[in-house]
Amino acid sequence: MSYSAHPTAVIDDGCTIGQGSKIWHFSHIMTNAVLGERCNIGQNVVISPGVVLGNNVKVQNNVSIYTGVTCEDDVFLGPSCVFTNVINPRSAIVRKEEYRKTVVRKGASIGANATIVCGYEIGEYAFIGAGAVVTKTVLPFALVTGNPARHRGWVSKAGHKLHFEDGVATCPETGERYLLEDEKVRPA
Repeated sequence: MSYSAHPTAVIDDGCTIGQGSKIWHFSHIMTNAVLGERCNIGQNVVISPGVVLGNNVKVQNNVSIYTGVTCEDDVFLGPSCVFTNVINPRSAIVRKEEYRKTVVRKGASIGANATIVCGYEIGEYAFIGAGAVVTKTVLPFALVTGNPARHRGWVSKAGHKLHFEDGVATCPETGERYLLEDEKVRPA
């Protein structure tokens, strides 16, 4: 095995798990899930069939990632965050053919206890605050918080809030510069 898994983890046949990944206590990786290299899957995590995680994805404890979710490289999923995959679930009605796709782009972070309603995209390096309920697409580098999640500002690749003057901001940690144009942020 090119990855490590705690003896209590359940890994179904047909999964793809990349080199250097770690799967901790009581987690379940279901058939046809794909995990990239160097992923860290915390305790009591469920990764459903067809989920795709890129390289270096960090999944904290008690996270549920349901069919239809794709996380690109370097995504952080905070403790107890959850994804949905059906807009109007009912116990008595099977809606597996109605699963909606959710994409979390490279470098995005989702805080503890956040809920990501299906069918939207979380932009690259976006930051979803703890407890937020995301009900629409989140722009790259956006900071959103609340229920429903609302735009509160912009963050750098390193996760620091950006303060713009004349359309330019600098990350206090890395010195990287960002431009704000047409209500969107991009590296300079």
